[in-house]
Amino acid sequence: MSSARRYKTKPTEESNCIIYLKKAREFYQTMYQAEKAENWNAVGLNGVHATISLIDAILVKHSGIRSSEEDHMTVVDLLTSSVGNKIKDVAQKSQTAKRIIAKKNLVAYENRDFINGLFSKFNQVA
Repeated sequence: MSSARRYKTKPTEESNCIIYLKKAREFYQTMYQAEKAENWNAVGLNGVHATISLIDAILVKHSGIRSSEEDHMTVVDLLTSSVGNKIKDVAQKSQTAKRIIAKKNLVAYENRDFINGLFSKFNQVA
């Protein structure tokens, strides 16, 4: 992605970082509870939402902005370009975030279970 890319953002008070961090924590806790109950679709979708909220928290804390883009993948690019020099290994961590966010369509919109969608890829390799 070009460094000249302009992202749709909203200025946000740094103190709002706590709100996004709280959301991320709640989504993570719900994901963990869903995993224990073997509710795999809830695991997947809460993982995606936890990742997005955590990225929002980081952007607010380090740059005073949050994304207003509709494409959640773009928020990861915004993270890399905005705080790449402030957080160690942000590029590598951003790739992990992209892999998580990429599962959103599988979990939310496709006509198959999240767990089956994950394991179908493993079965193709085996």
